[in-house]
Amino acid sequence: MSNSGKESVIIRVLPGRAARALQDFFQMEAAGGILLIIAAVLAMVLANSPLSSWYDAFRDLPVQVRVGELNLAKPLLLWINDGLMAIFFLLVALEIKREVLSGQLSSRAQLIQPLVCAAAGVIVPGAIYAWVNMGDAESMRGWAIPTATDIAFALGVLSLLGSRVPLAMKLLLSTIAVIDDLIAIIIIAVFYTSELSTSALTGAFVVLGVMIAMNRMRVRALTPYLVLGAVMWVFVLKSGVHATLAGVATGLLIPHVDKENQVDDEVEYSPLEWLEHALHKWVAYAILPLFAFVNAGLALGGMSASDLLAPVPLGIALGLVLGKPIGIVGAAVLAHVTGIARFGEGMNFKAVLGLGMLCGIGFTMSLFIASLAFKAHPEMAEASVLGVLCASVVSAVLGYLWLRATLPAKRDGEASAQA
Repeated sequence: MSNSGKESVIIRVLPGRAARALQDFFQMEAAGGILLIIAAVLAMVLANSPLSSWYDAFRDLPVQVRVGELNLAKPLLLWINDGLMAIFFLLVALEIKREVLSGQLSSRAQLIQPLVCAAAGVIVPGAIYAWVNMGDAESMRGWAIPTATDIAFALGVLSLLGSRVPLAMKLLLSTIAVIDDLIAIIIIAVFYTSELSTSALTGAFVVLGVMIAMNRMRVRALTPYLVLGAVMWVFVLKSGVHATLAGVATGLLIPHVDKENQVDDEVEYSPLEWLEHALHKWVAYAILPLFAFVNAGLALGGMSASDLLAPVPLGIALGLVLGKPIGIVGAAVLAHVTGIARFGEGMNFKAVLGLGMLCGIGFTMSLFIASLAFKAHPEMAEASVLGVLCASVVSAVLGYLWLRATLPAKRDGEASAQA
């Protein structure tokens, strides 16, 4: 049987709704990745055009929300980074919980390969960045920037290869990215918090306790969780812990009724699946492109190629372009040779190398971590954006060209069978 035939069988043996959900996920993420690219390019064009003052005014637009004594006043940029990105992290938490309970992370056999690849894909880039920036305490705050993978951007690049891409590659990439996001959440919680407000943090824990109690009481209605999640977001915002973690906590407490995921056309989604489905398009087509638009606009005036050789952007670029493939491919090959986890159907060393290159596309999460790491150092923040953008473009181009050259093209009959 051809590889494409095997992949089509994999899709068909999944429950009807699960198979459609998987296909919809890849299609939506790929389209969202294309939108990310467009938004980033548009931001760069505006930031380096006569309209740059309008672009800066849009990012700095003051937005105030006041309810009684509660007063939240921030520029639009921070509302997007602290507010809308909390919805993104809510979706990430929903995906992680579903994968752990009933998806690709629920089986030990399925988990081993992406887990070791993701772990190595975090450790090696972080170590490379630390090596380049060793001795500078301020720049060392950015060690986590090159550890992330942007699944939407990466799948957007894969979509350009059409039917050449084996299903196993898409599944491995998406699972590595999910584990990457989980690691990034832990890193943000541990390393990127400011001075803590005890009273606000106490309020957040009280709300969290109420949500846990609701979960234990098997409350399935979404509204109470979402309302309490919004309240917790305000407390966390005021506490000094980054507000997006409220989205993570809320997502992990949304009930997932059917742990076996045995759903079909006659069975309704669990509350978790329903909310994940409802949020996915908003996040992919609105929130992430808007985040890219307000964060990727780097003014290049006065910059030269030598600026990329400064420790911060160089550490990020080397971490993403070299560290990601070295860590991920090395771990995958080691697991394959030792028999711990074999390559998937249609995958070989060349395919894994191409996947490792695409994982060097950090973008969304890398830009987000950079905004936290260098909040008090605008020059370093700009330098980190330069490193992330350059590394992501290089990784995308190299990954695309390598996979286009090494993945066999499908014949018309094979391509239609896979679809």
